[in-house]
Amino acid sequence: MTTPTPQGARARARMEVATAIKDEARRQLAAEGAAKLSLRAVARQLGMVSSALYRYFPSRDDLLTALIIDAYDSLGEAAETAHAAAADAAPAQRWVVVCEAVRGWALAHPHEYALIYGSPVPGYSAPETTIPPAARVALVLIGILREAFERRGLARTPVPAELGPEARRMADELMPGLPPEVAVAMAAAWAQLFGLVGFELFGQFKGVVEERERFFRHAAAQLAHGVGLVLP
Repeated sequence: MTTPTPQGARARARMEVATAIKDEARRQLAAEGAAKLSLRAVARQLGMVSSALYRYFPSRDDLLTALIIDAYDSLGEAAETAHAAAADAAPAQRWVVVCEAVRGWALAHPHEYALIYGSPVPGYSAPETTIPPAARVALVLIGILREAFERRGLARTPVPAELGPEARRMADELMPGLPPEVAVAMAAAWAQLFGLVGFELFGQFKGVVEERERFFRHAAAQLAHGVGLVLP
């Protein structure tokens, strides 16, 4: 049996404390919302002095950033896992499966979803370290499109001439290997996907849509059609 080194034990202990801090912060998010997140309140609930907590997260913004990255990574992992489980399905079916995984994660983690896709937190500006985790779901969906395009092509809806330069920029910078028309359709579908999830999660569908799971599956299939995927 290997005896842990002092450095390893300290690193593990530090990780455990950081996890406890983030868990308590998530409880605060659920109770008070991100705007009222307080390092002092977190420290008080954990029986820590504020100065000790600052050694882990020097400011509220650092703690928020850690929570945001965790949320994006958790959502991205859910999407990637769902996609891997449907590896043998047609591209349009995999698209729907990934969209349903996004919805499922949001319903299971409403406060974390609100943190990353709800109202901006006053005074907080997300650093660039949040960009790679935030891109994980998009990369899964773009990967489905790229594979379909390379194997059998995608149906394309022409974009207006005045949108042409922007469409080409989006394709070149954000979705290399995909036609400009598909890049525009993907950006619209991305916004619609999270609009659908947000409307359900934040109550805008109350009294409007009752069969929400079936409705969402149909809407996700329509999004697949909109980006050029042909449903089997």
